[in-house]
Parts: sequence; C-alpha cells; structure tokens
Amino acid sequence: MEENKLTTRDQLKNYFETGKYPTQSQFEDLIDSLRLREDVLTKRELAIFANSLAAIDNSYVNFSTNNVGNLKFSIVVSTNDEPDQVISSADFKSFLDKRYFVGSAPYTIKVKEIFEGDLKETEYYSLAYQLDQTYTVYRFFGNNLKTIPVGFDFGELEGIGLPIQLSKGGFGRKINILNTSVKFVNKTEVPIQYRIESAGWNNRYRAEDTVTDHYDLEDSLIFYYRADLTKASQSIKCEIFNAENDTLLATGYLPAGQNQVSLNGGQVNGIRNVRIECSYSENIK
Repeated sequence: MEENKLTTRDQLKNYFETGKYPTQSQFEDLIDSLRLREDVLTKRELAIFANSLAAIDNSYVNFSTNNVGNLKFSIVVSTNDEPDQVISSADFKSFLDKRYFVGSAPYTIKVKEIFEGDLKETEYYSLAYQLDQTYTVYRFFGNNLKTIPVGFDFGELEGIGLPIQLSKGGFGRKINILNTSVKFVNKTEVPIQYRIESAGWNNRYRAEDTVTDHYDLEDSLIFYYRADLTKASQSIKCEIFNAENDTLLATGYLPAGQNQVSLNGGQVNGIRNVRIECSYSENIK
C-alpha cells in the first residue's frame, strides 16, 4: 500500500472473496489498515480523536491540584452501558488535561478512594467542583473533618465538563462541623430547588430535606433558589422559618414569567432547625 494512501473496506473485502488467493502485498494492505495494540497515535491523530469526542458532547473531568503534597484522590464514574471508570488526580499533569467519560449520560460520579498525605494539626484539604457554570460546590476534608467520605456523591453533572480543584491550607485552629436540619415544603405545582452556602462550604441544588455539615468558620447560611416560571401566571415566595418557634427568618420571591437560575433567598444565622415553605404569592411588579 502506498504511503499515506488508505485502502477502503470494499477493496480489502475484494481481496478475500471466495476463490481468490490474496497476494503478499494485499495481506500487507490488510495489516497496515489495522490499528494494533502497540501502535501509538500521532499528535495529529490524537487531535482528530479529541475533536471527535468534543463533537459528540462526551463529558469529561479535569483535576487541578495546588500544594496538596502526597494526597491521592480518585473518583469512579458509572453509566448504564459501560463498566465503571476510575479516574485519579495523579493522572493529571496540567489543568488543561482531560479524561473523557466512556458510556452515555447520565453519569454517577462518586469518591472512590482518598489517601491523605501529611497534614499539620490545623491544615485541611479543600475540594471545589462545578456541576454547571452557575455555582461551585466547596468542601474541606482531612484531619478531624470527614465531610468527604468514600462514596461521596458529587451529584448529577449538568454541563459537559466536571472541573475538580484540590488544594491545601492552614487556618491556625481546628475547624468543626455544624449541623442544621432543613425541611423543604413546596406548596406549588412548579418544580423548585434550593441550595445553601456557608463559609468554605455549600451544597448542590435539591428539592428534598437535608442536613448541612457546614463549618464553624462562620455560623451563617445563605439560601438560593432556582425555578422556571416563564409559563407561570403567579409569582412564588419561599419563606424560611425557625422550625423551633415558627419565627420568619427570610423571604425570597420568584417572579412569574421569569426563569430564575440562582435567586438569593436570604440568610439565617446560628439556627439548627429551619423549614422552607414555598407558596404562591401576588405578582411582583
């Protein structure tokens, strides 16, 4: 086969039709047309392959690490149509590196293994990752903080890429976990989700009850809502109550006719038990 000249499938099949005797050169054409296990892709072939993955919207993960020492952090990606894929932070040499997921969405992404390195008493690792472009999930872990256990569920990937950042830092004191129970009541027919932020901590959007494991760096919680009201004729108000005494703490309004992707619904301080109630309200001008 001439260099850089491809033999088509139909030509190869023609060589081996019944009654024919393929020649040496025809066998060479067949072998040269195959990709063998030991073959290494050229840079051009790698670029074409990477572009083809991007063109079919394959999701990917990329790790970036900063001063994490000998920390080892790996995730497992599961799909309905392929074996589990284990990806480690050690596989990445640059923040530009990507590992594409095999199989089809939706993807279940969980922590596979964590091997902590050498941490001083008041040092912690920080995990930050983005499920979509509107917010980042943060967690500290290491030493006395066990907020990232094996099996930790990252949540459903909403974008095409999952950037994960790992870093290490000192705080001059131990950080402790605070728990606030959150009950969510949606009295409307509109799907509504909420998420919560605190210092060094936040969680993903959800529509079910939850218990926070935020930190005593700052005992305050900020609530955000998202809901598509583009076809709704009534606005919605989401009220946060102290569930111990039914005191109203904060109110957020979702206007009719709008698609809210990250509405600030207010802040509560030092409360261990809250209830969110979303109900129809008067239209907001």
